[in-house]
Amino acid sequence: MNLQVCDCRLSQLATLWSVVCQAHHGPEDAMRSARQRLLERYGGAARRYLLGAVREPDAADELFQEFALRFLRGDFRRADPERGRFRNFLKTSLFRLVAYYRRRQRKQPLPLRSDFLEPAVTDPEPADCYDQEFLRSWRDELLARAWAALERAQEKTGQPYHVVLRFRAEHPDTASPAIAERLTAQLGRPLTSAGVRQLLHRARERFADALLEEVAQSLARSTDEHIEQELTELGLLDYCRPALERHASAGDAP
Repeated sequence: MNLQVCDCRLSQLATLWSVVCQAHHGPEDAMRSARQRLLERYGGAARRYLLGAVREPDAADELFQEFALRFLRGDFRRADPERGRFRNFLKTSLFRLVAYYRRRQRKQPLPLRSDFLEPAVTDPEPADCYDQEFLRSWRDELLARAWAALERAQEKTGQPYHVVLRFRAEHPDTASPAIAERLTAQLGRPLTSAGVRQLLHRARERFADALLEEVAQSLARSTDEHIEQELTELGLLDYCRPALERHASAGDAP
């Protein structure tokens, strides 16, 4: 992942819808590779939601294996950016999977259609509590990916961005001098209060840029308006507002 999002236009980022298209059109090897990339991308959110929905690790793992099998088989072939965001398509598919599991648990015989992962346009909206559960799972996965990107930036630059920002997140009331003292001992390198504040500033910028890029890539159209709407729905706008403003002031408009 390119963490220097400010060096390019968000509207020019390759969205994952191009990968969705590759996953269902073209040579078989290319389709399998694209499907694997999609599963790696969305699998974390799917796992988080399934575990939260059924509350049993073994059952959640079984459901995820079923989801992954059908995903890799190409059962998402009708996903279309014109019909909405891919996360909404994925959300409804997972709701169906969990609903089938619960009906099966109640011992109500129910035939499993081959296309049960593919929601019809006329399907009713899932219950609000399940919708919020999925949003939390999706948001947590985006945040986890942003943390992972920050850790990679730390490894690449040698600057302790991940360590400093994680410490601040876990100890929000600790003053800079105390952070400097603790991290000096932990990292084996001297840090001053001013140095900590500077590292925190840069780490926050990198984290926000990584998170913004994750969100932009998940949309069919990564315009400022669409990105801000998505961030608002996910409750992530506060994380990314400064980054969004930086890109807008730099002329990163479509």
